[in-house]
Amino acid sequence: MDDLTLKVVLAWWNWRPGVVLVLVTLASVYASGWWRLREAGYGRLARRWRLVLYLSGVASLAVALLSPIDELAHLILSAHMVQHLLLMMVAAPLLLLGNPLPVGLWGLPKRIRRAVGRLLTRHAPFRKVLWVVTLMPVAWLLFVGDLWLWHLPAAYQAALEDPLIHDLEHVAFFGTALLFWWPIIGPAPRLHERVPRGFAILYLIAATGQNTLLGALIALPERVLYPYYAGSPSPFGLNPLDDQALAGGIMWSMRGTVNASAGGLGERPGRPVILSGGVGSAISSRATRCATDFW
Repeated sequence: MDDLTLKVVLAWWNWRPGVVLVLVTLASVYASGWWRLREAGYGRLARRWRLVLYLSGVASLAVALLSPIDELAHLILSAHMVQHLLLMMVAAPLLLLGNPLPVGLWGLPKRIRRAVGRLLTRHAPFRKVLWVVTLMPVAWLLFVGDLWLWHLPAAYQAALEDPLIHDLEHVAFFGTALLFWWPIIGPAPRLHERVPRGFAILYLIAATGQNTLLGALIALPERVLYPYYAGSPSPFGLNPLDDQALAGGIMWSMRGTVNASAGGLGERPGRPVILSGGVGSAISSRATRCATDFW
């Protein structure tokens, strides 16, 4: 691929209407709820830093799914790994740190707010399912199992060849990443007792170990694991094996986010493990009635 084509690829933003609509909706609903909470006098429930983190998470999704990274992901495996890193290790925790469900509820019209809120009341079936899938062992297995499943050559190749399967892959990565980070960040609604710091650190270290193994299995083979990339032109002059080794290294780098989280838990003995406390315990009874029995 010549320099001119590389410039074209790097300048290409794929403004997919469906993705743009979802991202704009996520950002606008949250921002509206954040503003309403502050206008109603609940500024401590709508901190500026939460807004910044949440919108940074939405921006990370935009970079992953709309920017030239998405175009490059169809040409080189290493760019595809960067895309997955943004979805799982950047966007997912940033969105959860914004405590999205309670703030987002306040951004919805009243009728829709009440309907959504009923799904999350204490005895609602949906909340019971959410309780199960955010248990630490379940969330860990879902995240790790999904990661390994999609990196099997047959599944990965199918995702590259079929746009619908590719979208499903991204939804699965992002969704299981939200579940994985949920027990560590602890957004509202508060579903479980506070996780002991030692268990949280072991949870993250275990994730780091499997991630390192998967990265090695991608980087070390002397054959191309995903034939799709063997026939794709590289805008950076990488041959498929070098690109594959780089992709495995990027997979290893995912452990940096996890290790940083574990290190942060270990260095703050006086702080709770939950990084984003449930809003429900702090909100007044009047505000609680307005948001329905969400907490």
